[in-house]
Amino acid sequence: MSVFRTGRSQWNPDPALHEGHIVSAQELAVLLQPVFTPNPSNLVLFLQERLSIDDFTYYSESYGNKNPFQNVQEILQSSPSSLVLPAVDCKATRDLLSFLQASGDWNLKNLTNLDISHLEVNTPEPNLLLIQLPHTSDLNEISTLEAIAENDKIIGRLTRDLQERGIHFSVIYTAVRPSRISRKPDVMWKLRRQLMATEEEDDSSYPPLNVTTGNNTCILFYASNFSLVVNGSVLIELTEATFVTRSVDISSSTCSDANTTLSLKYTKPVNGINSLEIRFLMTNMFNGGSARNWFTLDSVEIVQDEEKLAKYNVSVISAPAEYSFHCQLVGTSSLYLPRLIPSNMEAINWDVFISRFQIQGFNVKNGQFSYASDCTGFFSPAIWMGLVTSIILLWILTYGIHMIMQLTTNSRFDDPKGPALSVPQTE
Repeated sequence: MSVFRTGRSQWNPDPALHEGHIVSAQELAVLLQPVFTPNPSNLVLFLQERLSIDDFTYYSESYGNKNPFQNVQEILQSSPSSLVLPAVDCKATRDLLSFLQASGDWNLKNLTNLDISHLEVNTPEPNLLLIQLPHTSDLNEISTLEAIAENDKIIGRLTRDLQERGIHFSVIYTAVRPSRISRKPDVMWKLRRQLMATEEEDDSSYPPLNVTTGNNTCILFYASNFSLVVNGSVLIELTEATFVTRSVDISSSTCSDANTTLSLKYTKPVNGINSLEIRFLMTNMFNGGSARNWFTLDSVEIVQDEEKLAKYNVSVISAPAEYSFHCQLVGTSSLYLPRLIPSNMEAINWDVFISRFQIQGFNVKNGQFSYASDCTGFFSPAIWMGLVTSIILLWILTYGIHMIMQLTTNSRFDDPKGPALSVPQTE
């Protein structure tokens, strides 16, 4: 996590922040106090899906002159006050937005179009700007480098725009989870003898939500971050209530061979909303082209206080009926490939963010997800580039071999010791 600001308050180095130390939620609250005192200024939160402190070294040194963190490093160096936390507890970063809102009377604004030209900052309350950066996981190293560099350009452009408008602000650049897993102290000594030892990442800190009919599980749902923003200012964090405390009511969910509905009901998720229901409507139909059944997430509905209905059409969320569906980011943002598209006026008031989304509504076996059909297609741009290049090189090789095979030797040769060879014109 990187924090920098344009004000004069300084962060005092903490001797406990040694290598390998993971900052807890309580320590993070203490370290971020200069952001809120004496008076909170405007705060910009750049939230990325995965990021580790080691990425700054790895990607900056492994690819020659390419520095994907050029803008971030320049801002850190030029900022009068900055703080870099090498490792922060994942739960603390997941709950960071909720903590920031509780720490001050912020005017939350979710910037989905990355445009601040019409941003109104002269408000009684300080502004909290949330920028969800495009994800960088599930990509090869070259694509990850390009994605990180693009996020760095976004950070540089937005901070420069704020500075040109004379706005005082603080910036937090962090991620929901690390991209590189640090070695645990109790296994570091083993690596001296077991050089090829690896450590598996604990991807899920909680099991998926399941809906059962009798003794059989018919729906599975998982997300590492499940949150909503209503009217561009009120954040509703549903991750803990859905997967950790399980305080969500799923009794209205229905299952059948053809139609399945996952119903999530929450009681007073935030002040001002008494009840909130979120429905995921799925169908299972036979597809003649593939000669098999496919399930599709057709729509998502949000019902507030049993009267306001926001409905969304869903794009690109389908899989064979025996599979589950997985995607790194799903929501209303235009930056996401599987997007929730508003289909009525009420839906415009809501923003949905789901990270590491996975769902299965049919053919659940043994209470576990089946093989996942991912939203990232097999033929990515990098694979297409490799295929096209290989085809061109293969064509050149084939053409060269064909030309060599067409070469022929002369049928007659001139003898320098004898009379000159004459070729009649009639031949």
